[in-house]
Amino acid sequence: MGDRPTRIAPGRRSDIGIVNTLIARAGGRAVGAPRLNLFAVIGKHRWLLRTMLPFMGRMMPGGKLPRQDTELVILRVGHLTGAEYERHQHAPMALEAGLAQADVDRSGRPGQDGWSGRHAAVIAAVDELHANRDLSDASWAGLQRHYDEQQLIELVMLVGAYEMVAMTINTLGVEIESGSA
Repeated sequence: MGDRPTRIAPGRRSDIGIVNTLIARAGGRAVGAPRLNLFAVIGKHRWLLRTMLPFMGRMMPGGKLPRQDTELVILRVGHLTGAEYERHQHAPMALEAGLAQADVDRSGRPGQDGWSGRHAAVIAAVDELHANRDLSDASWAGLQRHYDEQQLIELVMLVGAYEMVAMTINTLGVEIESGSA
């Protein structure tokens, strides 16, 4: 999935407008690149980028889940969907949120070995949602031990939202920014 050629190239200012150019540049600064390619691609559909960002931002970084858990979800979705762009962007954020490098590495391996407590429940839930688009009662009960109702809703929505982002990245062939960390 990561070997796909670019199908839609990142837009220039004339393609995406000044507001989306500023958004893409701000995203790029966060990763040490001139612009965030994902935003410069989606920005070609000008209003879609501007409506997507507030929704996504309510979950990351502004969500009710612990930030470590949010990043773990995103890394796991990136692994399961083959969206290396997603993993590349979020690995540094996961470390900044307090996950260990070993956790970041383990999130990209099959299976659930080495996880415990709430992170084990998160990994199991992401794997199950990815595979089945639903959770078993046992997985739900495992999550309920760690999260309130709002966090449970957010976790399911977060998995779905980043599955959508991964599908977009993979289908459009969004490339990792040259020079990014």
